[in-house]
Amino acid sequence: VHLVESGGGLVQSGGSLRLSCAAAGFIFSDSAMGWARQVPGKGLEWVSGIYRDGTTYYTDSVKGRFTISRDNANSWLYLQMNSLKPDDTAKYVCATRRYNDYFNVVKPSPQHDFWGRGTQVTVSS
Repeated sequence: VHLVESGGGLVQSGGSLRLSCAAAGFIFSDSAMGWARQVPGKGLEWVSGIYRDGTTYYTDSVKGRFTISRDNANSWLYLQMNSLKPDDTAKYVCATRRYNDYFNVVKPSPQHDFWGRGTQVTVSS
């Protein structure tokens, strides 16, 4: 499994960024994919996920601001982030779920997910 994120950076509060994740080494279209984030001193938390059938999940704090999407033909995962806030500052990691677990039930973990290295998003106030 190979996941490579891009698109992070520094943006002012209220701005937008689009994260991308190139995936390889597994059957992308059969896999639940997600974006998690981590701030120093805290564990990974799911931000958003998208299942094989296109059903999406968002954590409450990003609903209405973030949009997850996938390109099954080319094995790409995206996260469009609008109206960014300083609290969104974190390292964002692309993940594929080993067992297609539900994002609202099973937290990110090495036992359940493969992760990329992440891309830093910093939102200034």
